[in-house]
Amino acid sequence: MKFSKDFLVIVFSVLLSSVFGFLAGFLALNYYNVIPEIGETIKVIEKTFTEYQPQTTHEEKIIQVVEKASPSVVSIAITKDAPKLETYFENPFEDFEEFFGPMPEFGIPRQRETEEFEEREIGWGTGFIVSQEGLILTNKHVVVDKETDYTVFTSDESEFSAQVLARDPFFDLAVLKIQQDQEISPEGAELKPFPTLTLGDSENLQPGQTVIAIGNVLGEFQNTVSTGVISGLGRNITASGGGMVEVLEDVIQTDAAINRGNSGGPLLNLKGEVIGINTAMAWQAQNVGFALPIENAKRAIEQIKEHGKIIHPFLGIRYTLINEEVQIKNDLPVNYGAWIASVEADSAALKAGLKENDIILEFEGEKITSDNSLARMIIKHSPGDQINLKILRDKKELTVDVTLGKITE
Repeated sequence: MKFSKDFLVIVFSVLLSSVFGFLAGFLALNYYNVIPEIGETIKVIEKTFTEYQPQTTHEEKIIQVVEKASPSVVSIAITKDAPKLETYFENPFEDFEEFFGPMPEFGIPRQRETEEFEEREIGWGTGFIVSQEGLILTNKHVVVDKETDYTVFTSDESEFSAQVLARDPFFDLAVLKIQQDQEISPEGAELKPFPTLTLGDSENLQPGQTVIAIGNVLGEFQNTVSTGVISGLGRNITASGGGMVEVLEDVIQTDAAINRGNSGGPLLNLKGEVIGINTAMAWQAQNVGFALPIENAKRAIEQIKEHGKIIHPFLGIRYTLINEEVQIKNDLPVNYGAWIASVEADSAALKAGLKENDIILEFEGEKITSDNSLARMIIKHSPGDQINLKILRDKKELTVDVTLGKITE
């Protein structure tokens, strides 16, 4: 049989296409095994196109910080023996049956305490690991109750008992220690050495600087991330929580969302360093949160390692920082300084002769203002240091030498 030239060309083309199609299919299905180098390259390309790619350098830094920091952020569960609760049903129409006869059976579920006790979770907070041995920084108001048990949950769902080593007598800070020999879930991942966060510098912050908050929001959503900026520095606030009311000086204001359960979590910069400890939020406003500068905590950690407790220099007065508003409202002679409200018994201030209504104008030659508070100056010193104060008493300036006392928990 004789075939035309055109027919042979068509047949050859079909055969050639089939061979190359088979080879292409074979390579596509087996490129990881046939040519490992090509396979690895294709894997990288696939990963590049399937994983989310940050759209800006700024976004990329945030993602990197969160990924690196999250393993060091822990949730703290607060548990306590409390009366066991039971559910019962209350008929809201029971009192009307005397007048209207039998009413429809209807029950509203209620709860009441019984005489039996059980261990219950009564609160949650956040903390972060600062040493490979398992030291944790958090807020004092998170662990203020000395009659409760504290349990730490890490990001890989391991669960540990925790001991409170110290509660700061001056700042809203506390230091816990993970009890590694009391791991509640031994099947969990090995966590020694623990991943830690780096403590940064809170002395040179700038308003507008990007910050990241991580915490256990509402005691339910572990390692929730929020971002924002530093809204203000050197704020003085009155904060309440955990049965405490405290005046906190020189705190960081941020618009990064800080919610219930965030307390004790880290406030991070874009280098992944902790520059603050999330502490409070303003209930009457949106996106107004506050964090303690990390410098306050560095000293506490060193003292725990050296002395096993936190010690602060102590003057022994309660006071109000004076600004123009306070001056006008109270008809004071100056618009700066620390106006003494009371002097504590057996304190350094009392021994030095300080009195109620004295105004401390200067501390070691430094003028006391809202931006340079008395507390900020005192904390730079140690118990036993002798310092010089310039005070205003009955419109006369005096100088007083004071030997600082000490305060512990």
